[in-house]
Amino acid sequence: MDLTLWQYQFRIIMLGDSTVGKSSLLKRYTEDLFLESINQTVGVDFYVHFLEVEPGVRVKLQFWDTAGQERFRSVTRSYYRNSVGGLLVFDITNRASLDNVKDWYAEVCEHVQPHKVLFVLVGQKSDRDSEGERVVSRQEAEKLAGQMGMPYVETSAKNGQGVREAFELLTRRVYQGLLSGEVQMQEGWDGVKCAATHLQRASLAQPNKGPKEDKKCCP
Repeated sequence: MDLTLWQYQFRIIMLGDSTVGKSSLLKRYTEDLFLESINQTVGVDFYVHFLEVEPGVRVKLQFWDTAGQERFRSVTRSYYRNSVGGLLVFDITNRASLDNVKDWYAEVCEHVQPHKVLFVLVGQKSDRDSEGERVVSRQEAEKLAGQMGMPYVETSAKNGQGVREAFELLTRRVYQGLLSGEVQMQEGWDGVKCAATHLQRASLAQPNKGPKEDKKCCP
């Protein structure tokens, strides 16, 4: 894949309590690495990854990995408004981290208005299920996700289970929202950016795509 050619940039924010594994998830997805010991995020870290959501349509994903500690909350809040998608992450071995997901969700929704953020709820550390450490059942997490109007995925940054599924589900959810009008690009908002130059090149290469292609153009 030519990484210089992309049609859209989506800004995705990682949310959840400290130590639930947000940074480990990003490390696994973007670099296919897992570190047994990883430094806690201070403020916000950035990762970039590219994904082809359908033939000829590539998305540049810019991830904002936020610190879960309360003392950094004023810093992380400033990143909410310019996000189009979010992974709400909790640890299946830590009930408090699930309870706090509701607070993270409410806080983001409060700060993003009038824009819209699409979410996926992620139950991290699924590898510990076989070790008998699970305290949050899949059924309970799925019920909460349903109440908040989002899909649920269980992941393990350690063995890679479900990691790609979680990130790609969210990316495609944002992309479909863009096509349907649920998500709209607006001036002064950086949740979604469009590379017009690259779109023109793609259109020249594939001139007979039909009406659906029109929705992939910048306003």
